[in-house]
Order: sequence, then C-alpha cells, then structure tokens
Amino acid sequence: MRILVTGGAGFLGSHLCDHLLGLGHEVVSVDNFYTGSPKNLIHLRNNTNFESIRHDITMPLYLEVDGIFNLACPASPIHYQNDPVQTLKTSVHGAINILGLAKRVKARVLQASTSEVYGDPEVHPQPEEYWGRVNPTGIRACYDEGKRAAETLFFDYHRQHKLDIRIARIFNTFGPRMALNDGRVVTNFIAQALQNEPITVYGDGSQTRSFCFVTDLIEGLSSLFFTEGVHQPINLGNPRPITMLKLASEIIELTNSKSEIIFQPLPPDDPRDREPVITKAKELLGWVPKVSRTVGLELTINDVRNQIEAANFSGSAR
Repeated sequence: MRILVTGGAGFLGSHLCDHLLGLGHEVVSVDNFYTGSPKNLIHLRNNTNFESIRHDITMPLYLEVDGIFNLACPASPIHYQNDPVQTLKTSVHGAINILGLAKRVKARVLQASTSEVYGDPEVHPQPEEYWGRVNPTGIRACYDEGKRAAETLFFDYHRQHKLDIRIARIFNTFGPRMALNDGRVVTNFIAQALQNEPITVYGDGSQTRSFCFVTDLIEGLSSLFFTEGVHQPINLGNPRPITMLKLASEIIELTNSKSEIIFQPLPPDDPRDREPVITKAKELLGWVPKVSRTVGLELTINDVRNQIEAANFSGSAR
C-alpha cells in the first residue's frame, strides 16, 4: 500500500513510518514541523519507499494514497497551549481535509485520538463507552475538544459517506525521540534526573498515569488499521497505572541521580487519574502491551542522555 502519515516527523509519527516501511509499504510523511523534527526522519532519507512533504493539514492536501494515519496535532500541553487556535484548527480543519482526501481516493483512514477526550474522568479506569468530563472553556479545551470534534467528524463521514474509518484513543506513550522541550512528564523527570536538578512533581504526586512504550503503541495502531471492520473507538495504552511520585522515584533510581523531589501547584483541569480499559483491543485486535516500564524507561533514559549530550556539545561548539 501507499500510506500517508500526517505528523510523520513527530515522536509517534516517525516510529509509525519506520514500522510501515518495515511491513513493505510505501510511506508519505506530511508534517509542518511545528513540533515534529526532520531529525526524526533523517535515517529514512535514502529509502526509496519513503517521501517527506512539508505541509500544514489545515490547508487542503491532494495525494494519491491507499491508506491514511492522521497523527498531526501538537500533543503536549506546553505546545498546544502556546497556539490554542491553531491547535483547534489542526484537529477540526485538518480532520475535514484528511477526510475529504480519504473520501476522494476511497482510502481507509485512522484518527489518532486521545485519552484526553475523557477529560478529568469521573469513571476509573476509562472504557470507550464513557463519554468524558471535559471543560469546554478551559486551557486544555483546544486539544480535548478538538479531538472530540474530530471523532465526531470521522463518525459522520463513516455514517454519511460510508468511509472506512478507525479511531484510536491513545493513552500516555513514551520512548526514544520524545522532544526534550515538550513538557511531558517522562522526559521532564529524566532530563532533570540526569542533570541532578530538582524533579518537579505537580500537586502531591498521587495522581496517576498509565505509560505505554512506543513500540507497543505503534503495534496497536497498526493492528487497528489493518483489522477489518473495527469502526468503533479503541483504547490503546498500558493498563498499569503509576503515581507521579513513584515514577519520579523510579527514574531517580534508574539514573543514579542525586535529584530531590519538589512540589508545585497542579495545573488547571489536570486529570486526576488516567487508566485505559483495553478489553476491546485484546478481543478485537489481539493486542496487549508487552514492554515493561523499566525496560522502556532505560531505553528512553539513554535517548534523553544522548539528546542532552548533543545539545551541550552544540552549545560548547558555538
């Protein structure tokens, strides 16, 4: 197949490009490089089955493809809150453009949705049937409501135009190629620990997240896309939660860091608990995450260490 990956230069997108190429497909990456980086794709520059296009999906896109993974959107609060209007446009206008393309070329299309559609949930853990508890006017709404609106568009195109859609609700994911400046908790903690700086925990540290290693998540996206007839939303994530305080302690231990833990006020609308119910993924896709958190953290620590060393070398060279 010839497959389009929007957001292909991002953390998840670049790993997905690798995976699809490994399966023997042709891959076209489209990215405006707002949060994605060309460095994530540099190892593919000589691959004749790969093409990279700089483009913003809020503008119409005309390509001939057999399948589409729509991953384009800033995913970390520090980035999506920096330009909330553009974030919302990417989710809504971008979805309209991608769905229009899929309709024209009769392509299967997967939407990378998010656990953020559940907001600050009253139900724990979160099954796909839960409709969520989202603040529509809060500082996270540009992302949360944008992704919810995109799901609406996907289902309306499916019902009205018989489009072959997939919806993946992605929970917290980590691994190599995460950007150091994106404000996500895993890279924040690791970078602080490696430099023996105080590790910043928001709130009292008792809030939970469920972290899935990137290779597991990509396998889940691939399984969902290539499984016939699965049009309902599917949670993809690791159903083993951990408190932020315990995560900080684990990273300190794995890095042999001298960092101390400090506490800061919890950001507005920050979800208290986040844990997926993955029964549907197990039953419909035969998918479960396999990489342990410790193994995943060790691989991510090595990657962050290399990024810090490269940044320090670049700084000293100047």
